[in-house]
Amino acid sequence: MLKKMNESGDRMAEIESKKPHFVFIHGVGGGSWCWYKIKCLMHNSGYTVTCIDLKGAGIDTSDPNKILLFDDYNMPLIDFLSSLPDHEQVVLVGHSAGGLSVTDASHKFPEKICLAIYIAATMLKHGFLTQQDIEDGVPDVSEFGEVYDYEFGLGPDEPPTSAIVKKELQRKLIYNMSPLEDITLAAMLLRPTPVYALQRAKFKEGTEGVEKVPHVYIKTVYDRVVKPEQQDRMIAKWLPSNVYVIESDHSPNLSNPFVLCGILINAYASTGHTCTCT
Repeated sequence: MLKKMNESGDRMAEIESKKPHFVFIHGVGGGSWCWYKIKCLMHNSGYTVTCIDLKGAGIDTSDPNKILLFDDYNMPLIDFLSSLPDHEQVVLVGHSAGGLSVTDASHKFPEKICLAIYIAATMLKHGFLTQQDIEDGVPDVSEFGEVYDYEFGLGPDEPPTSAIVKKELQRKLIYNMSPLEDITLAAMLLRPTPVYALQRAKFKEGTEGVEKVPHVYIKTVYDRVVKPEQQDRMIAKWLPSNVYVIESDHSPNLSNPFVLCGILINAYASTGHTCTCT
């Protein structure tokens, strides 16, 4: 009996000594490349990091105008979580519209996510079920005029299938505090997003699964896309265990990566939950 207790204690000590596996999900127009600064910083500190391209994003060659279902758009993340061993867990981090992907995964794989982190993200427990959800979760950038270039894959009389922020507005809107070299990189790599699929993201399952996953929010105080007051509404509607504040634009992964890394690590440590990993 004593031997078994010692073995159990050794196993727990081994698990607790391992650093968690962070999985990062990009926002509208982005890709895994958005996290290059964060990945380097966390790798150098001994963390395992995975950055995923959702369908039609990054180096995924899918045509965003043919992605009409959110489940299709989010499939790369779902496939990744499905491939994890049953006992392995991750810290799942979503930026901007990537918050929808995090919530979807939390509904479907609560046992594989030890913490969900939303960065200036759409944080709606059930997605866009009501008009109020749309008002809370969809950025209002009308003050900047016509912000997007649209494509109409279903025909000119149908809703747009993809959208991308106009090049001349990207710096002003998304990267207003980011270094010029990152703004230049983003202008070269941003791709149209399958907005038809995103705007139809609905998670109708019960809350049992998603409620098992602790979640925190990182609020960006100089955000011109998901403005602070909009973030506050989502936070009030679905209270996180912690709310962190970072002085950044909509893209702290580029404009304030050192502070963001510190917050991510502190968020994991402060929950008291330990990820199990291989």
